[in-house]
Amino acid sequence: MEDQLELNPNSVTGLSESSAPSDDDVPVLSSHTLAALKEFLAEHQRDSDAGDSEVSLVSEDWRLSQFWYSPETAKTVAEEVLTLCGGVHARVACIACPTLYAYLKKMDPNVSVQLLEYDKRFAQYGSEYTFYDYNHPEEIPSELKHSCKVVVVDPPYLSKECLEKVAETIHLLIQPGESFLLLLTGEVQKESAAEILGLHPCGFRPQHTSKLGNEFRLFSNYDPGTRLGGWEK
Repeated sequence: MEDQLELNPNSVTGLSESSAPSDDDVPVLSSHTLAALKEFLAEHQRDSDAGDSEVSLVSEDWRLSQFWYSPETAKTVAEEVLTLCGGVHARVACIACPTLYAYLKKMDPNVSVQLLEYDKRFAQYGSEYTFYDYNHPEEIPSELKHSCKVVVVDPPYLSKECLEKVAETIHLLIQPGESFLLLLTGEVQKESAAEILGLHPCGFRPQHTSKLGNEFRLFSNYDPGTRLGGWEK
């Protein structure tokens, strides 16, 4: 909160003309100083605009293998999801990727999206939050089954067992007919992603706000064309 200056009314009424500042006392900024000031204000405005475009999340809990996406990654994937929705009412499921959920709601507040997440801090999202434990892949609400056009998943662990269990949930969520699947996980899961879910790696490389030792990749069950860097040949 900005500090407010309080004037003493007695000092105001007691101000004489001789004590009032004259025009000669007013400081004049040089052209160089004015240019520097304008540059500073412009940079401050850019930083402010960038901050407005980001979202606030709870802190990462490394014990739950939580690593939030960088703003660029979150926006890129969110834009792809909204493109896949095609501007129509289509349900999206975000499994263990709360950053994406938050950016989707910021970019399109009307998008129908469900966050399936183990961390109950995200229960703040109300009816759009579903507690999810990949060890019990079939325990999802009946109203979500076979209702999602787009499913995005970021398994908490880089193991084939974890991916296999999450795949069971994906098959329960995905709607019949046209549907799209995006998987964000480590490079080490490349063969498992192809074997278990029939996915191909895209050229786009996801980044996180924290530096990770594992190279991360984005996989899809459809050819994104020129988006997401296309399928890797």
